[in-house]
Amino acid sequence: MMSNEVLLEAKALAGWYGAAQILYDVDLQVRRGEVVALMGRNGAGKSTTLKALIGMLAKRRGAIRFMGNDISKSEPHVAARLGLGFVPEDRRVFTDLTVMENLEVGKQPARKWPDGVEAPVWTPERLFKLFPNLGEMPDRPGGRMSGGEQQMLTVARTLMGNPYLVLLDEPSEGVAPVIVEQMAQMILELKSRGVSILLSEQNMHFAELVSDRAYVLEKGQIRYEGSMADLAANEDVRRAYLSV
Repeated sequence: MMSNEVLLEAKALAGWYGAAQILYDVDLQVRRGEVVALMGRNGAGKSTTLKALIGMLAKRRGAIRFMGNDISKSEPHVAARLGLGFVPEDRRVFTDLTVMENLEVGKQPARKWPDGVEAPVWTPERLFKLFPNLGEMPDRPGGRMSGGEQQMLTVARTLMGNPYLVLLDEPSEGVAPVIVEQMAQMILELKSRGVSILLSEQNMHFAELVSDRAYVLEKGQIRYEGSMADLAANEDVRRAYLSV
């Protein structure tokens, strides 16, 4: 399914929180139908990279192109309308709204790829097949769900926007093993439907299950890039940048 068509590309991406520079000249690409892991220890700059790509950092510099559009200086809603989905680590479900209402909030029109092929279209019914837990509680308020269920709801709400590519921040962080398993299945299912994913992840086992390629960040710089299989086989890189 993977093609050489680059959907998202960042060049010399730099980012700041206040006066502190967090990212230094990050270059990365994600192609159509590809799952790419952005790996590194806590504080390496993974979440900041995703926020910089979608436009949630107050100060960033560098070139970002998505689906042929320059989004280097765009607000997050511009990228979202172009089909770039973002699932933040802190979930941000609307706690007073039900599952169905949360999904409705994320809804965007169907999309086509540049070659005319229809992009995956998501409906609540389709999402309930992907996330059976959510299907059992369509009327439950977001505030009365477990952390793992909220995590799924955030992903499902993002998919209602019919994204070409999803930025997924720490999907396996702090959720029960059974949910981690479902997250992995979900990512593989999305990939099989042609959706691309850039995920920030610390968990090597999880990243190996789902990813084609990996970038490894350390102190806001990319120290390694290669296929996931090469990273899994490279003990020196793993010890230097990933082991706790």
